[in-house]
Amino acid sequence: MNYKNKTILLTGGTGSFGNKFTEIMLKKYNPKVIRIYSRDELKQWEMEKKFNYDKRLRFFIGDIRDSERLNRAMEGVDIVVHAAALKQVPACEYNPFEAVMTNIIGGQNIINAALNKNVDKVLAISTDKAVNPVNLYGATKMCMEKLFVAANNYRGSTHKTNMSCARYGNVVGSRGSVVPVFKKQKESGILTITDERMTRFWLTLEQGVEFVIKCIENMQGGEVFVPKIPSMKITELARAIAPECKIKYTGIRPGEKIHECLLTEDEARHSLEYKNYYLILPEGPKWNFKPPKNGKELPFGFRYESGSNNCWLTKNQLLKII
Repeated sequence: MNYKNKTILLTGGTGSFGNKFTEIMLKKYNPKVIRIYSRDELKQWEMEKKFNYDKRLRFFIGDIRDSERLNRAMEGVDIVVHAAALKQVPACEYNPFEAVMTNIIGGQNIINAALNKNVDKVLAISTDKAVNPVNLYGATKMCMEKLFVAANNYRGSTHKTNMSCARYGNVVGSRGSVVPVFKKQKESGILTITDERMTRFWLTLEQGVEFVIKCIENMQGGEVFVPKIPSMKITELARAIAPECKIKYTGIRPGEKIHECLLTEDEARHSLEYKNYYLILPEGPKWNFKPPKNGKELPFGFRYESGSNNCWLTKNQLLKII
């Protein structure tokens, strides 16, 4: 895709993903404009300085709960990357309807504005916690996925808008990640882990951004992209970061899983495997959906889970990343 004549709207643009997405897009793909849409004026000002007041950047203060503001922000936009969300599991549990308002209703506002403005492509960023969710954050992300997949039904003959989702695991070092927590706890000599059996999928910010860019280029609308990424035990992560520290087990928190899953057995029945990712195909009307060539059907009962993954991060690989 040639991005030189493309205007991109990035919701949640001042977050960890937004900063890295902006950095990579400006350096490697040279888009016409990136509109950073977020609520925090201080973070926008800091980001503007960070990128040396790049003329390709525009900063829109706004909330995805505000449909009128979204309509204004999407005027003339070609691509929307929807990364805005309430993500902290405990905060979502304590403020449940706030999570619903942002992650579900805000998602629907994105869909409506994109259809109103005839945007070409909308990619929503999801999470492994949306799969068989056990916490409110995951449940709202599951609903968001369903909304974006089903939104392709609304296009009709007058709309060209394609909407898809990219679903991946924990990002090493991102805001809210356990890596900065362990680094801070290292000073006390004790790292806290909820359960010694716990595993998670991991990828870097760069990997997440490049995956999203590939999804934008290949998406047709209605599919969910799932990358093939490595797993690591949380205890191994802790020992890699602070081998000299003791580990204290505190017990599983409400809404927490031992292992995360990116693709369930039921989804695998209508998914295809490619070299670097899985593709969950739309189950409803196919909207003339044509899967990329060379996709392999998955075996019956296949489940892509962090605890049974066949690719694991080594200690040295992790230390190189962080």
